[in-house]
Amino acid sequence: MTKGSKEKYTDKQKRKADHIKETYLEQDVSEKEAEKIAWATVNKKSGGGKKSGSERAHKSDS
Repeated sequence: MTKGSKEKYTDKQKRKADHIKETYLEQDVSEKEAEKIAWATVNKKSGGGKKSGSERAHKSDS
């Protein structure tokens, strides 16, 4: 998998990023910047790509 690949994201995360990107494009933000913001938002809200069951259960257990 190459750097920047979105293979590890769920379909829901991809749809969310697309929606965020479209919102920024409507506000005349460049495509590159809109995509950057969209994926940063998805990562912040969900913690990144797909998670196995045990990793999802308790985010900060330490």
